[in-house]
Amino acid sequence: MSPAQREQGSLRCHVPIDLDRLATRASPAVAWVLRSPFHGLLSRGLMLLTVTGRRSGRRYQIPVGYQRAGAAITVLVSKAGRKRWWRNYRSAAPVELLVRGERLRGEARVVPADTTEFRDAVEETFRRMPWLARQFGIVYRRGRRLDAAEWQTVAGQAAVVRIALDPP
Repeated sequence: MSPAQREQGSLRCHVPIDLDRLATRASPAVAWVLRSPFHGLLSRGLMLLTVTGRRSGRRYQIPVGYQRAGAAITVLVSKAGRKRWWRNYRSAAPVELLVRGERLRGEARVVPADTTEFRDAVEETFRRMPWLARQFGIVYRRGRRLDAAEWQTVAGQAAVVRIALDPP
């Protein structure tokens, strides 16, 4: 291996993987697994969200990461500028979900980035999955709160969607 190849290879190791683009490419396969009897392989952290376009009325299903706390589900949308689905919930709207093989309904809404609710949702997500902070170019350490610059970065790149589940 030449020095140039070694250098190029070492650079690749330091370039973070864009999990968002990887997840987008894998979405059809992930959606298939989540709809199948094998959903348990992925459904602890992923669910299928059925989105109905505000203007088009078109329905489509996308796999998203989630956290559930009782009758509420939170979705942290990384690289939000690349995605459009979450914009359908700037005003609260009905949503259908497939969570751990169970079909659920609820009302989804975008949480404004300048609120305590947004900060709490991001902090809770990073506490559970510290590695996710790398999607925003920051390093999260449990026990340490994000500083002002890190918050500005996250608020500029993320969206939080909160879903209030309908009673069973």
